[in-house]
Amino acid sequence: MRSDLSPSSRAASTLAALTVLALGAGTAPALAEDPTPPAPATVGIGHAVTEEYQRGAFHVNTWTDAPSATVTAVSAKIRKGDTVVAAVPALTQATWNQNYFSLAAGEALKLVEDGGTIPELGKYAIDITATDSLGNTLTRTDAGTLDFTLKPQLDIGFSAPSWNDRSTRPSGTLVGVQPGSGDLVPIPGRGITVQRLTAEGTPAQTATTDDKGAFTGESYGDVKIGEEFRVSYAENSEQVHGSADFTRGLLGYNSRRVNVTATADKARVLPGEKVTVTGRMTDPNNADAPVADQQVRVSLASGYYGTPVTQTVSTDADGRFSAQLPATPGIRVDGWTVSSTDPFLYFAGVNGQLAMPQEARVLVARGTLAADGKVNVIGAFRPWYNPKQWFSWTSPETLLLENSADGRTGWRTIATASLGNNSYPAFYNLNGRSQGGFFRVRHVLSNEFTESTSVTFRMVRTSTRIIGVNANPEPVRKGAAMTVTGTLQQAVGGVWKGYGNAPVTLWFQARGSTAWKQLATGRTAANGAVTFRTTATVDGSYTIRHNGDGTHFNAPAAYNDYVDVR
Repeated sequence: MRSDLSPSSRAASTLAALTVLALGAGTAPALAEDPTPPAPATVGIGHAVTEEYQRGAFHVNTWTDAPSATVTAVSAKIRKGDTVVAAVPALTQATWNQNYFSLAAGEALKLVEDGGTIPELGKYAIDITATDSLGNTLTRTDAGTLDFTLKPQLDIGFSAPSWNDRSTRPSGTLVGVQPGSGDLVPIPGRGITVQRLTAEGTPAQTATTDDKGAFTGESYGDVKIGEEFRVSYAENSEQVHGSADFTRGLLGYNSRRVNVTATADKARVLPGEKVTVTGRMTDPNNADAPVADQQVRVSLASGYYGTPVTQTVSTDADGRFSAQLPATPGIRVDGWTVSSTDPFLYFAGVNGQLAMPQEARVLVARGTLAADGKVNVIGAFRPWYNPKQWFSWTSPETLLLENSADGRTGWRTIATASLGNNSYPAFYNLNGRSQGGFFRVRHVLSNEFTESTSVTFRMVRTSTRIIGVNANPEPVRKGAAMTVTGTLQQAVGGVWKGYGNAPVTLWFQARGSTAWKQLATGRTAANGAVTFRTTATVDGSYTIRHNGDGTHFNAPAAYNDYVDVR
């Protein structure tokens, strides 16, 4: 493992290497040209390449042009100038490529101090000798360069900003991965570039590594969580070759911790109203003394996430604060929250439930009033600020069908419908009974939606009745003729008047039976009177009925006249 990596030793080593190269170049003898060119080599050797992550190892491609021959042996020598510092008698042939030979990472060359033969860090020539299965041999001098240098590696961290000191200092280490052993060696005396990435226009600074490879940058103020810094370094020398960079963001603060409690003045706020949230901030590290002049953010929330309805207020001398928040139409709200505006001031989440019903509308599509008094109204229920046909809510919503004589007072419920939270789309169907008048559909106030009422509409029919039902004679002889009379009336202006030329029917129920049988049909005279003639057969009761039309109700059950047949 290398321990001497100071700049002076690195410079001396570099100078000595340069001197040797210069002397060799100046004393080399001149060579006469051979007029006969050599025969082409049968064996070929490619470029020897240092492994990227283990610089004590390398690989080379070889081949042979001899027919039916293969390369069987490859060896290497590592030298500095004319001095061989390591000999590799056999490189390992790859199973996946018979021409690929390498010095495996597990057999990597090492420094003398690590049990190897390489005297020092630096760059060395690689000579390769290859032999094929027919005995053809080739040696390629300077087939490649063994880059036996440290591979630089960087790391960075931050001092945590705090309530009293809101700045941060980036710091870290620069080490080199040593060839062969893989040891991490400190690289001292180097300049590391530190750049703040998220603050535009911030100049880069340089920090110098100490004898342990550690560095500390200058202080940065007002750094936010998530801001990123990048450190970088590059060198190409006899000791260190390569570049390294590392980017990391600030992950947290050492915040001041306080206690905050808060309450709201209501559990449900309607559009146009305001909810008031009050609270207090105290210091748990100072006997819960009040914390003054600190800002908090009070918001209406949906799922405990803030909405645009927000107010920032400050604590008073007693640590108390108060905020008024308006119910804003169109925003879904299920609570309120109190949060800190200062990242260096921390308190546990403070929130509460709050219902803010959406404004809704009830639409009437159709209403009918049948002759038998049955009422049917259908329509849709919609929130004002949701134009979509499909929407959802969390609990059933109640709709009431209401009836009034004058359309202003005396409203009474004649039908109820419940729209479940899976009623999509929100159509309703209400069924009740009424003798006519004014109608409306009303949604009952809930935590989801405000109270709302449909338009008021009127549905009327004229009431009818049959009076004076009388069967004669009675008693009556079996088989004898008899008559049944009565009068049909309608309510006109609050007065009962004869209803002429209206259809009526005669019905009979034998004694002991529960079934009624229709005997005859007819129409009333101008004064509403009607007479039916029939034949007496058995004891029983007679009555007259009227079924309403498009403007009249059915007549209620008339008097039944019992006749004794003898």
